[in-house]
Amino acid sequence: MQATPTRPSKAVYKQKSHLQGLVGKAIYDYNMIEAGDRVMVCLSGGKDSYTLLDLLLSLQRCAPIKFELLAVNLDQKQPGFPEDVLPNYLKALGVPYRIVQEDTYSIVTRVIPEGKTMCGLCSRLRRGILYRIAREEGATKVALGHHRDDIVETLFLNMFHKGLLKAMPPKLISDDGQNILIRPLAYCRESDIQRYADLRQFPIVPCNLCGSQENMQRVQIKKMLQAWEAETPGRVDSLFRSLQHVSLSHLADTSLYDFKGLVAYPPSNEEAIERQPKTL
Repeated sequence: MQATPTRPSKAVYKQKSHLQGLVGKAIYDYNMIEAGDRVMVCLSGGKDSYTLLDLLLSLQRCAPIKFELLAVNLDQKQPGFPEDVLPNYLKALGVPYRIVQEDTYSIVTRVIPEGKTMCGLCSRLRRGILYRIAREEGATKVALGHHRDDIVETLFLNMFHKGLLKAMPPKLISDDGQNILIRPLAYCRESDIQRYADLRQFPIVPCNLCGSQENMQRVQIKKMLQAWEAETPGRVDSLFRSLQHVSLSHLADTSLYDFKGLVAYPPSNEEAIERQPKTL
């Protein structure tokens, strides 16, 4: 299988241009990539990470600054995982890459009872390994394939199940302070990414560990947001924009806003005159 079509169709070019514009804007808005960066792109084999790598490679060729890309895949030893798909794809693409083999599958299936959601533990184990690889490889940034819909879904997951007003930021420093995570697809809709992946015919590697867990909380949140979007198109975009326009004085967190210290000052005569209704 070829890594890229010889002559991209107009549909591919149009969709890629749209997504690449959004990725470029996100990178600029949050200063995600700087000159001399070594960016480790986490490649799972799903539509999001394939699209992320593809767009970053295109931006690398035309960007006014120089930066390196390293694709990293974590083989978690899930049964039936096609070990040759990603190496063959990356070799054909000519991008530097590293395949890391760690049997987290056995740990997750041993610890998590049957029928329970496995994603939480799986993601924590995966994250720890990827942070270690980033340090070994001298990566200055770790790029993840989370998109706009992931970010909004996480907002509602945290509100509904943890009582937190918290989502996925486009740029984040890890808890240990040693890794900077970036999400260049933060402005991209999942539906647009799916369309692009279908057009490009990426060799998708399914996640057999949790992909069929239809009762997990994120799936329920996704269905809720899809229903809202169908009823009122543009609602998810509006929800995402709300994360960029936060008014702390109109929330209720006393650790972030000094509600106790609020004082009302009587207006001066000039202010009182200025505040009077204007006559016609």
